Amino acid sequence: MQLVKDRFYIWYNRGATFLGAVLIVLTAAAWLVPGLELLHSRFGFIPFIGVLGAIQVIYGLVFFKRQAQTNIWVAGLLSSMVLSLITISLVHNSGQLHSTLLICWGVQMAFSGIFGLYTVVGFDFLFTFYYVIVATGQSAQNALEPTALGAVAGTYIISAISYAVFKRLYVGSESKRVTQLTGQLRNKQQQAEILMQSISDGIIVIDTEGKISLLNPAAGKMVGWAVDEAMGIDVNLVVKLLQEDGKDLPADQDPFKQVLQTSQQSNSTAQLATRGEASDRHIVSLVVSPILTPKGNELLGAIAVFRDVSAARQEEHRRADFISTASHEMRTPVAAIEGYLALALNDKVAKIDQKAREYLVKAHESTQHLGKLFQDLLTSAKAEDGRLVNHPVVVEMGSYLQQITEGLRFAAEKKGLLMDFTLGTGNGEASVTGGKVITPLYYVHIDPDRMREVITNLFDNAVKYTETGKITLGLTGDKDVVQFFIRDTGNGIPADDIPHLFQKFYRVDNTATRTIGGTGLGLFICRKIVELYHGRIWVESTQGKGSTFYINIPRLSNQKASELQTAEKQAVLG
Repeated sequence: MQLVKDRFYIWYNRGATFLGAVLIVLTAAAWLVPGLELLHSRFGFIPFIGVLGAIQVIYGLVFFKRQAQTNIWVAGLLSSMVLSLITISLVHNSGQLHSTLLICWGVQMAFSGIFGLYTVVGFDFLFTFYYVIVATGQSAQNALEPTALGAVAGTYIISAISYAVFKRLYVGSESKRVTQLTGQLRNKQQQAEILMQSISDGIIVIDTEGKISLLNPAAGKMVGWAVDEAMGIDVNLVVKLLQEDGKDLPADQDPFKQVLQTSQQSNSTAQLATRGEASDRHIVSLVVSPILTPKGNELLGAIAVFRDVSAARQEEHRRADFISTASHEMRTPVAAIEGYLALALNDKVAKIDQKAREYLVKAHESTQHLGKLFQDLLTSAKAEDGRLVNHPVVVEMGSYLQQITEGLRFAAEKKGLLMDFTLGTGNGEASVTGGKVITPLYYVHIDPDRMREVITNLFDNAVKYTETGKITLGLTGDKDVVQFFIRDTGNGIPADDIPHLFQKFYRVDNTATRTIGGTGLGLFICRKIVELYHGRIWVESTQGKGSTFYINIPRLSNQKASELQTAEKQAVLG
């Protein structure tokens, strides 16, 4: 319980401690200094008063601080109780209800209001009780004398005034806590506002209806809207998103709608058009996250954070152009070297001894590896800046994968591995006619040459890192997705490496990878090619048991596939 601010109790204790020290001095003087006996005989400075003064000093200097750390109100009240005992003792020893030291009691009561109503009433009761005890030992006439009655009445009046005055300064513990929390909240709000104003990334908060409820200055500058103007406006009217190449963004790829519909975070890169200035556009990295209740069971809105990556994109394009040019130029001399080595190894063209042949074979293999590296660098550079050549057509994945499997089987068997192809039926789509199981047709719209690169790359990796067992290429799907996979029985991939596996130049660092070698570009290129067809590639792996790479591609209905095939034939015919 605390009624006033800490400083009032501290000042009160200091005053009581100082008074205790004065009482020690006066008591010692009354008994030790000749000529000051009046202090003993008239004012009641007996040794007991000195003892009480010492107690007051010790408490005020030592124990008050300790108690104040727990409850300063209790600490102040204990100091007041010791002081009350001293005052009543002095009054009683110096004339009781007729003592001139009653003024000291009045002064003490003048500050009793800092302890609250109950303490004020308690002090009044204490003095009344003292009055009754004294009155019973005196005649009724003496007890009712104006001095005695005035002392009692004065106590009530002074204590009432003290309570009324200090009540205006009361700060209850709950009020103090609320005040502190309010101050903290205000500080946090100010900090949040400062951060929102200062951060260079654009931040937009929308409600469940897609209306903007918060927009920071950086976002306002990017979209070309004043902060006040954008409040309450539909986010799609303020944030004009296009594809990176400047084409309109399909409705199903709108990150704001995706988050509000699925309550899942969306990460994307898009072109952002500034209001009123079609030529002023930025490439932004956009992350839209759902805002959920603490329990996570209700969507409150979404928050979008986007960063201008135009400069970074330009730098990437310059870097990609350099890599592309360098790779293209280097492929010509490497191809020439490879051709000359092939001629040198041809018995019909050149005659060399066995030792020289071994050297030339190693040089030829290294040249082929170097050519593959340049090809991967060129492909990755084109994939990053959208220049990857792509000619999608309708492909039936069942027959397509069977053909690829036959072409890859030799490489697996050469290493002593088995090669399987499994065709799933997917959601019970298969039918039985004449005792034969008829599997569904899985149509997709892809470039078969590009997808062959992906499958071959995954297959080659599976063969490289599998010593015994088999490689399985499988196909399944449902009405929306065609899924195919490549499974091996190799050593598997550490869990820490899986999230980074499809990043550019990333390689798992273990004994096998250091022995086999590689560029770290293969899986990156695979991901970029799969994303061309709005697909998804990922891996599931258990160390010691092998890995499975999955690829999901949107499936075409039979009707849609037929329409596209007709359009392709017409395009060929002119």
